Amino acid sequence: MTLVLTATALASANRSGERRSAQAGGPASAISSLSLQAQDEPTARLCPLPKRFRPAFERASKRTDVPLSVLAAMAQVESNFQPNAISHAGARGLLQVLPSTAQELKINLGRPDADVLAGARYLKRMLDRFDSLELALAAYNAGPTAVARAGQAPSAETRTYVSKVLARWQQLAGCS
Repeated sequence: MTLVLTATALASANRSGERRSAQAGGPASAISSLSLQAQDEPTARLCPLPKRFRPAFERASKRTDVPLSVLAAMAQVESNFQPNAISHAGARGLLQVLPSTAQELKINLGRPDADVLAGARYLKRMLDRFDSLELALAAYNAGPTAVARAGQAPSAETRTYVSKVLARWQQLAGCS
């Protein structure tokens, strides 16, 4: 199933006052539940990805069905597209993947393409588990156990992270 996201869904839901929680199927609910049309026009704008990383992001998006715009938004928030970034928790690379997560996914980190694929696969797992983009992003940031226990983003730091990724995604939605 190919998943396509656009800012139109979030903007129209927010305009119409239907701002529901992700658990209730709000505008940030599962990517698969959004019934949006692909933007196949030849004039579709390119996602603002560094040229050297574009092939890795495109491959990861195709292999996981996670929209390129979501991965681009995450990379900008996670590392600002710095492949050698390392978080205080030890997460590495463009999508800030923990070595233990990469090992679980059977992916060796150290190359941008491997990091992007690991991040995309992990986000896809979180989307499948939580059926909500908002909760999947929270789980990506804080861990699925913490999100499952809290039923939402478990901390202010995680809520800020989710807000930043969703805001950037809204700006990028529909890019290819």
